Amino acid sequence: MSPRIKRYHSPPSETETLYNPRRISFSRRNLHGNAITCVMHGSFDGLTHIRTINMQGNPLSCNCHLAWFAGWLRKRDMSSVVGHCHDPPRLKDAVLEIDREINDPPSVLRTADDSVGCLGDDYCPPQCNCAGSVVRCSRSQLTEIPRGIPPETTELYLDVNDIKTIQPERLNHLRILTKLKLHVFIGPIFSNPDRLKSGFTPTRSLHGNDISVIPEGAFEDLQSITHLALGSNPLYCDCSMRWLAEWVKKDYVEAGIARCMEPPAMRDKLLLTTPATAFQCKTSQQPAEVLAKCDLCYTSPCQNGGFCEALPDRKFRCKCAPGYHGDRCEHKIDACYGNPCRNAGTCKVLEEGRFSCDCAPGYKGLRCENNVDDCEDNKCANNATCVDLVQAYRCDCAPGFMGEYCEEKIPFCTKGHDPCENGGRCVDHGTHYSCECPIGFTGLNCSTNLDDCVDHMCQNGATCIDGINNYECKCAAEYTGRYCEAAPSTAMLYPQTSPCAHHDCQHGACFQPAPASAADYLCQCHPGYTGKRCEYLTSLSFVDNSSLVELEPLRTRPEANVTIVFTTTQENGVLLYDGQNGDHIAVELFNGRVRVSYDVGNYPTSTMYSYEMVADGKSHVAELLAIKKNFTMRVDRGPARSIINEGPKEYLKLVTSMYVGGVAPEVANIAFTEFHLRNITSFQGCITEMWINHKLVDFSNAAKMHRVTPGCMSNEEEADEARDVVEAEGIMGSGSNEEPIPQENMAHEHSDIVMTGPGAIISDPCAGHECRKGSQCVPSPIGNGYTCRCQTGWQGRYCEKAPTCRKEHTREYYSENGCRSRRPVKLAKCWGSCGNSCCLPRKTKRRK
Repeated sequence: MSPRIKRYHSPPSETETLYNPRRISFSRRNLHGNAITCVMHGSFDGLTHIRTINMQGNPLSCNCHLAWFAGWLRKRDMSSVVGHCHDPPRLKDAVLEIDREINDPPSVLRTADDSVGCLGDDYCPPQCNCAGSVVRCSRSQLTEIPRGIPPETTELYLDVNDIKTIQPERLNHLRILTKLKLHVFIGPIFSNPDRLKSGFTPTRSLHGNDISVIPEGAFEDLQSITHLALGSNPLYCDCSMRWLAEWVKKDYVEAGIARCMEPPAMRDKLLLTTPATAFQCKTSQQPAEVLAKCDLCYTSPCQNGGFCEALPDRKFRCKCAPGYHGDRCEHKIDACYGNPCRNAGTCKVLEEGRFSCDCAPGYKGLRCENNVDDCEDNKCANNATCVDLVQAYRCDCAPGFMGEYCEEKIPFCTKGHDPCENGGRCVDHGTHYSCECPIGFTGLNCSTNLDDCVDHMCQNGATCIDGINNYECKCAAEYTGRYCEAAPSTAMLYPQTSPCAHHDCQHGACFQPAPASAADYLCQCHPGYTGKRCEYLTSLSFVDNSSLVELEPLRTRPEANVTIVFTTTQENGVLLYDGQNGDHIAVELFNGRVRVSYDVGNYPTSTMYSYEMVADGKSHVAELLAIKKNFTMRVDRGPARSIINEGPKEYLKLVTSMYVGGVAPEVANIAFTEFHLRNITSFQGCITEMWINHKLVDFSNAAKMHRVTPGCMSNEEEADEARDVVEAEGIMGSGSNEEPIPQENMAHEHSDIVMTGPGAIISDPCAGHECRKGSQCVPSPIGNGYTCRCQTGWQGRYCEKAPTCRKEHTREYYSENGCRSRRPVKLAKCWGSCGNSCCLPRKTKRRK
């Protein structure tokens, strides 16, 4: 990386080494007289052996862009650095050295010529209120002038604060300041008249600053001052203040408010109108309280013979006489020096070199180092734990007890002690309780409504409204359907005739293609659905980085045959993953190609990539065939490529869920750590169709779908091309069955293989099965596993998913044979799921 240094007339011999620092190793760098104004961060990163840099003779701009330099020099242990700041004016000619760190805020470091990147135009100190060029910091409890006052400030209000010292470097960059207001400044700010030589401030307010004397010449640099506020100050008007009386009368910069307080002959006289000759010194010196304002040592604050040394900003330091210490030399150095007693104990000198400690209550020991054990005679009951405190103790109760001493048993599940909410049933276990939550709620106290909108399928801008164990899609515009999947035009596809008035199109619109077939109807499916009644969900859009579909484990005996038709513009994303304990099959997009990782248990893993690029937004087909150790892939009817996971093991055994389009976080972390996947980003695009072992997958039977929506956004022509590829003759076996895998078949053909250890076989696979009560465990005919045969309406791998079929009352117009009721009538509909073939009413009633 070339150093980013502004170079104007560097010697020719140094040009190459400066811009190519890694080609030459040297320890000294001479950049004298190069007209360098800025050294950007990283300019010397390549000079690993450098120890000295000479920056002398360069007009360095010591603004925020150079703030990194001092820390970098210290870290590199530089032996010497020579250079001076050219601007801003407050740092002009300052030496740039290792022990100086430029850490002022951006606004202070701004300059007129180079301020880009140091401060935004809308910056305002956090304690202040900025409006235009006026900065108000009044009544902000400030103890110092804030950093970062914008340089374009014209009026600055710092009154009614607790500011005790002034840092002129925080004001001197305010070139166009016209008004400065300071209040409640305890002590004379003019003890050093050079502190505020800002000759550009027409208005200066020093109202109420407890000022008694102003040294002569304090305002001589204020060339443009037009107003000076000195009211509410106890001015001591003797001969030392005569110059001020004469100065304010020249241009009447003082408004006639400032009054004298002392000496008595001048009390309450106005500074502006009182003749200058009246300012006389009739005593040898000013009163002590006046002199002490400028010299804190005047009152001899140091005790026991200590010497007082005056410091700037109205501070002082005491140099103690031998044998004494403290801020004012108030303490004698004796055996109690440094207070050897702990825990707020009081040290008492017994004799020279000896002491004793009076301990605070609750402590004991020679130096009060031990806490008195208050648990010796504790009253904690019922196996409670006593915790020692200071002069007290606390009882930490065992589960099931309460009270100051844990003397009471908690009456779980009784009135006043039943925390279960939303109809949850409280169960008392003696030492604790639990809540059996109704469907739709979770949490320790059943207080959390399960967010059914997490995996919602609302489409076309619809809003998901969470319910209890259900959700509702609030459609936008005139979209209709349970998931708002039907466009407004589809509502007009059929008249209110008898066949369509009672259609059973599950995910589509009913219409009559011609009058000749009026006795029948057709279902025009919504995007993503197929089948005569639009009952199968066969295509999905993956729209989020966490999108995924969880299916049954992939069956690999005698073979695993998978075909995926997809469209995407993303170069990385998981297409398919199933694996555990190192054995796995992983198919993903990596840098725009299809990557396959295959391991049946014969390390190392076998990997291959497609020659074809597939992240172009067009439909592509990936055909995958796994037969024992052999794996074959073909993309877009191109040449087939194969790999062999050579080793003693023959088959890939999978008992965990197969993921499509993405992987659950806990599984993804393991897959990434073990290098099964190169990237765990979810696939983003559309899976038009997916075939597993010659059967079209119905995604509505998936164990889980997250952040996916039915259908594809691509046009119908691309979908037709994809179907042509699937129907073409290929290498992946003969024939195909277009009917999707029904739910009951899915449950049996993709059974779980229950293992008790690697390669272990048990005589009764149903021993210790996990099928829900009421279902039947059926041993698998193909291995040491089992399937669960569910009761009517129940579903899931272990029949754990209860039916959600429910009746919903409506009031709407009733249509039959082209006629419509004159007013809305009461009806009832069935919603939810009940296995594969319902939700259907138990009985029906025909209206007369």
